[in-house]
Amino acid sequence: MAKSRILVVDDTPEVLQSCRTALRKIPESVVILEQDSRAALDLLSKERFDLLLTDLHMPDVDGRELLQAAHRHDPDLRVVVMTGFPTVETAIECLKLGAIDYVIKPIDTTEFLSTVRRLLDERRLKQENSLMMRQIERPYSFRELVGKSSAMVAVREMVERVAAADVDVLITGETGVGKELVARSIHQQSARKGGHFVPVDCSAIPESLLESELFGHERGAFTGADRDKMGLVEFADKGTLFLDEIGELPLQLQPKFLRTLQERTFRRVGGRDEISVDLRVVAATNRDLVALIQERRFREELYYRIKVARIDVPPLRERAADVPLLVEHLVRRHLAECGKTNVEVDPECVEQLARYSWPGNVRELQNVLKCSLTMARSPRIEVDDLPDEIVSATQGPSSVDSGGFFAAREQQLARFERTYFETLLRAHGGDVTRAAQEAKLPRGTLYRLLKKQGLTPDDYR
Repeated sequence: MAKSRILVVDDTPEVLQSCRTALRKIPESVVILEQDSRAALDLLSKERFDLLLTDLHMPDVDGRELLQAAHRHDPDLRVVVMTGFPTVETAIECLKLGAIDYVIKPIDTTEFLSTVRRLLDERRLKQENSLMMRQIERPYSFRELVGKSSAMVAVREMVERVAAADVDVLITGETGVGKELVARSIHQQSARKGGHFVPVDCSAIPESLLESELFGHERGAFTGADRDKMGLVEFADKGTLFLDEIGELPLQLQPKFLRTLQERTFRRVGGRDEISVDLRVVAATNRDLVALIQERRFREELYYRIKVARIDVPPLRERAADVPLLVEHLVRRHLAECGKTNVEVDPECVEQLARYSWPGNVRELQNVLKCSLTMARSPRIEVDDLPDEIVSATQGPSSVDSGGFFAAREQQLARFERTYFETLLRAHGGDVTRAAQEAKLPRGTLYRLLKKQGLTPDDYR
């Protein structure tokens, strides 16, 4: 978390010393004392501050001028006026100039600290709320990791183990398999569930903006940076930062992010202060990061640093047994938004959906069901309500182009064998002994069948 920067301006050394003594009780802050109000004016134009405490009556540059200048440089800066001559007129004047509060000298330490803490909390809350508007957290339940296949059982078991370990995680899988659901599940089952879950899609943010989005920036860091901005890394303090499609992270930004992972510190764009964060990083990709490393498009040390633990999410075509459960779950979830109250899915329809290969995975299934819910003419989704491309793709092999019954049967058996063994190896992390036990096959037979399908156990470890 970034330390709060407080500037105290007063032409009386005794007042400055009283403020220093009191503010030592706020250890998460940096306090700068300035007796020269013109020097303070220069500081406000060059450096970032979260709170300004200023005397009202000073030689050279008085508190009114300092307050106006402060708000020209940073409209969000909290300003507290310190005065030894409190009057109603003075209080009204200060508020009109933009002061948020005032304290009476000599300062009462308890009241003074209460005011300072409140204003620092309000500033940080405003920054967090600004980020929250762009990072709305959706309601989530572990039950959304739907599936009874051995592959999904293995994924849920891995999630439970990884969540308890509080280590950084790499999630791999094709587009649409539910990598973000896995990441959210890790967060919700961890000791960090009370903190923010902050998703960042590295492929959706323009490269020129990504550094500022991740790390924030200081006022004046670049053209248009008219105020300080908290970054998503800082916002994820005490929580989980989810970097989706980390393979798209720009190469020139990877060293800075690697240092953040190693040290749990960073600097805002244009900033000088090191900011410490306590977070877990979960990254996801549908790319082959090893291939990207060989192409010099991804740093090898970043790959090994983020892959403390790895979870591979299987594609939907490898877990057809999960389709009926997913259909039930997704239909129930989308009933209201499709304007329906109670809809059943015809068993024949479910069978058709289970036979489809789902190149877009669960995301494609979800969109198909939302479309079918919308178009259904009765409280029951029939095969006729499915998109034509789904129906035509699941009609089975044609005797005209399949070479007849026996050729078609061989094709179907080959597809079944490959899908079965891919799922089996993925579920057991490439452990042939355990895979053979589940398949109830001798290890030698399993090796022979894997070789026939061109499958290598090492690829699943």
